[in-house]
Amino acid sequence: MIDPIAVEAVERAARQIAGQVHRTPIHTCRALDRRAGSPLAFKCETFQKTGSYKVRGALNRALTLPDEALARGLVTVSAGNHAQAVAWAAQRAGTHSVVVMPESAPRAKVEGARGYGARVVLVRDAAAAFEEAERLAAEEGYTLLHPFDDPHVIAGQGTVGLEILSQVPDVERVVVPVGGGGLIAGTCVGLGALRPEVEIWGVEPSGAAAMRASLDQGKPVRLTRVASIADGLAAPMAGALTYPIVRERARDVVTVEDAEIGDAMRWILERAKLVVEPAAAAGLAALLAGRIPPPTGGGVTVLILSGGNVDPDRIPALLRGT
Repeated sequence: MIDPIAVEAVERAARQIAGQVHRTPIHTCRALDRRAGSPLAFKCETFQKTGSYKVRGALNRALTLPDEALARGLVTVSAGNHAQAVAWAAQRAGTHSVVVMPESAPRAKVEGARGYGARVVLVRDAAAAFEEAERLAAEEGYTLLHPFDDPHVIAGQGTVGLEILSQVPDVERVVVPVGGGGLIAGTCVGLGALRPEVEIWGVEPSGAAAMRASLDQGKPVRLTRVASIADGLAAPMAGALTYPIVRERARDVVTVEDAEIGDAMRWILERAKLVVEPAAAAGLAALLAGRIPPPTGGGVTVLILSGGNVDPDRIPALLRGT
């Protein structure tokens, strides 16, 4: 087991997945700079393998597993992006995968997971999906690849932050969408350790704010219900590993409404000419709604566009926040 709070773990992950995932580009847009009132840069994980940052952690974890664990096959739970990432990583690692998804998962993400070779099991909701994935691991021998609460997954996601440091030297703040907390925890471990003066902010939808609730209660909590257009941020709990990292190292975690997410998606589509899923727009939504205060040092605010796996048929409704 590696130390999930060691920057060296993130640097090892970067070396391990190098050449197998994309070094994603930085995109800027002066119109959005003016709208936000400060310089912005978008880290476009929308252009990553499988369409989201999730392959970083999934591949890093798969490549660290012993042969006997890989031979049993991988199982995971996901609303979509991690499902596709594990299916893709399983192929790269030479094994097979089962992904358990809530019935409400977007059709495009379900079909994407199947397209990468996974067997998809649909259940009623996110809580039931975690239960079924754990059952499959315990009773049928699959190796559970957790979507966020695993040190190797956290380290893999943290490679996003390392790239930001090299691509945006004058970064002052990084705004990170938060579901279970793997991406923000990895960003805190990697980028935060190397440049502790950089503020790292998290953003959750108000209808799925497990990390915010955990911070308020002083311990990881599980929500009894989640509801948001940002399915990629609909984890029902904060991780036992991710929560303390976020508590200790993130500047804060704020929440946004679905209508604000939809409005931010529209701004990104119209002005930056990028198609993103709702989860990826959460950071801009927080800035535009004033949940995150203006920067004080004149540096760049980097927003991580976490994924672009959006069902085309749903785009008009999502832009309305519904």
